[in-house]
Amino acid sequence: MSTPDTQLLAELIRAKRACLVALRDLGRKQLELISAGNMTGLLDLLAAKQQALSRLQRIEQALEPFRGQDPESRRWPSPEDRRRSADEVAECEALLAEILSREKQAEAELVRRRDETALRLDGAHLAGRARGAYRQSVPAAARQLDLLSDA
Repeated sequence: MSTPDTQLLAELIRAKRACLVALRDLGRKQLELISAGNMTGLLDLLAAKQQALSRLQRIEQALEPFRGQDPESRRWPSPEDRRRSADEVAECEALLAEILSREKQAEAELVRRRDETALRLDGAHLAGRARGAYRQSVPAAARQLDLLSDA
């Protein structure tokens, strides 16, 4: 593999790392928005996150030709360039693990909030049904207070 190829590989690795950093930061903000119950902000953030995920997918497709190559056959401009790219690959793996962990945490928080909301809605529904049943069981005259009579 020629030096220009390894330079392209290094650029793609740097782009992947930058994209993963952006996704990590968006994931942090996502968890904050979920905890605050800010669903409008969450939807906006998810749109931005989708763009970053699309970018990551394009980078991964560009990296595909390099996956089957023997790393030892690559000619790097310098040993430092090779080490820097290897360090960035390791950082990408750590970022991806962090992103996946935060996604699971965000999903669990959303499920918890959904379940709480469902319980509240059930309670409100039951209260409404009880109120309706009470109104049907009490005569109309007994439900109204007569403020005009002397008795």
